[in-house]
Amino acid sequence: MVNRRGLFPKPYFSIFLFIFLIFVVSCSNDKSKVDTVLLQQDVEEEMILAYKEGMKQLELGDALYASRKFDEAEILFPQSIWAAKASLMSAYALYSQNYYDDAIFNLERHIKNYPKDKNLVYAHYLIAICYFEQLYDEKKDLKPLLKAREKFVYILNYYPNTDYAIDAKWKMGLIVDQMAAKEMYIGRYYMKTEKWIAAINRFQFVVKYYDTTVYIEEALHRLVEIYYKIGLVEEAQKVAAVLGYNYGSGEWYQNSYRVFQKSYKTEKISKKKKDSFIKKKFKRLFE
Repeated sequence: MVNRRGLFPKPYFSIFLFIFLIFVVSCSNDKSKVDTVLLQQDVEEEMILAYKEGMKQLELGDALYASRKFDEAEILFPQSIWAAKASLMSAYALYSQNYYDDAIFNLERHIKNYPKDKNLVYAHYLIAICYFEQLYDEKKDLKPLLKAREKFVYILNYYPNTDYAIDAKWKMGLIVDQMAAKEMYIGRYYMKTEKWIAAINRFQFVVKYYDTTVYIEEALHRLVEIYYKIGLVEEAQKVAAVLGYNYGSGEWYQNSYRVFQKSYKTEKISKKKKDSFIKKKFKRLFE
């Protein structure tokens, strides 16, 4: 029945209005969802294009521009699986052109932002390499070397069954050599300035902690030289005997022999002592 005041009676009009509002809201929500999906698709396409452009520029050798494109890809779609990849690629691009500090900054940020990334070990490894490659010679500061060692140790502890661990172990050996070289360099400097005690401490440190490096023979010889120079002839003879026993055919032993001229005779170490030492080392392998 039509009401004189309108097409519907008041109760029916209220019901109609309620249904209409639900329909409008529903259509509005659907449209919003569609718009959101379309927007995400557009952003994802932009992100993929930025990532591909970064790869292209990296291959062409423009690492800085490539890094910026990878950063752009990460920012465009941070929820995507591509974001973590873009983050790592940005750091690698910087590393490839020796921008070590910038690469390390990006890698540390990657570790913080993507703690569950399956390629996290690579981020740790690349940080170690960034520090490792900053070493040019023994005259440089050892801080990067210590940072590299710290990261390699971390990889060996937390990712022991990976290829990164194998390479980390090998590079640890090179780091030890470099650290020994640094001690030798400082020791030689103290010798030139006649700071004998300081020089002795450096060479003794090499003998004690870096006896597996190529510098062990020279360190022993330098101790012979210094002890003889300051009048500790007996100490010089003992060190020369150790050098002769272990490296008797080496050049550094011949140099030590000449320190004493013809009056010095190398101390003979008995076969018994030699066998005892070998057995002791052998037993420790199975302790």
